Amino acid sequence: MANLQDVRKLLREAHPELFRKANVVATGVGYKKVEGKATKELGIICSVATKQSKQSLSAQDLIPSTIQGVPVDVEPTGLIYAQQDPTGRFRPAPGGVSVGHFRITAGTLGIWVRKNNKFYILSNNHVLANSNDAAIGDAILQPGPYDGGSNPADQIATLSEFVPIQFEGGGGGSPCPFANGIASVLNGLAAAFGSSTRLKAVYAAAPKAAQNLVDAAIAEPLSQGDVLNEILNIGAVTQTAEGSLGMAIKKMGRTTGFTTGSIIQIDVTSQVSYGAGKVGVFVDQLMAGNMSAGGDSGSAVVSSDNKLVGLLFAGSNTSTIINRIQNVFLALNITL
Repeated sequence: MANLQDVRKLLREAHPELFRKANVVATGVGYKKVEGKATKELGIICSVATKQSKQSLSAQDLIPSTIQGVPVDVEPTGLIYAQQDPTGRFRPAPGGVSVGHFRITAGTLGIWVRKNNKFYILSNNHVLANSNDAAIGDAILQPGPYDGGSNPADQIATLSEFVPIQFEGGGGGSPCPFANGIASVLNGLAAAFGSSTRLKAVYAAAPKAAQNLVDAAIAEPLSQGDVLNEILNIGAVTQTAEGSLGMAIKKMGRTTGFTTGSIIQIDVTSQVSYGAGKVGVFVDQLMAGNMSAGGDSGSAVVSSDNKLVGLLFAGSNTSTIINRIQNVFLALNITL
């Protein structure tokens, strides 16, 4: 087994040749991994934008498995970027940056998706549609209002569609405008006739057992030129994957930036509080550890090899709750 100084010397000699290979974005000295776990054996680590099959690479771009008996590992890290403040104004805008309905604080632009051959912002209902209280066509700002976004100067998109959130007890929606109108007329008549009785429009109670699969919405950009179809500090995402127990994941969010973790639970059913007494029950969710905070809602969650796994929407001081991306895509009829 080679010692550290020998491996460092070998890397200095091999680096120029390794760096000329397509897809290699970094080289270094580290510990060889076996089945995803680090061993105690030192080796040369080649970071690549995406891990590709040997059949898809030319002979000169193949990375050797060993150099002078020292193991060479290939790690898919994605493209490496100078990290930028996700709360700033971006045009064109990538995923992972501040965005929000003009009446909320701020959340995260998850990822750009396609519908009817056009790009749309994908994020949460509570980020783009103000937890059911928005109207289709409302202004979406980038950055979000909390981060200095103003309407109309920073409008990047208009709300196109959202999946309504079912709240226990019926909380979380505006009373019916038609009912409000009738109540107003009848109250006016009552006042004219000297009656103190007044009517008030109320929410129709949702069933106690109402369940949700996703907290999701899409918004159409004012200009397709405002689309940067990648995620800040992560890069391009062109495929999806099924979230599985133990899967390594990462995300880029407006508040905590780039973080990593793993899926620690699947088939999760969880109560989620939206404030003001509004609670939704969500089923078939994924749970990760503490890798997010308020304002990261809407972040795209991807695997270590940059496959889209889910849409982050809730969490606590110790956990992060994620919609399965398959459920999101089905609910909104969208694709990458």
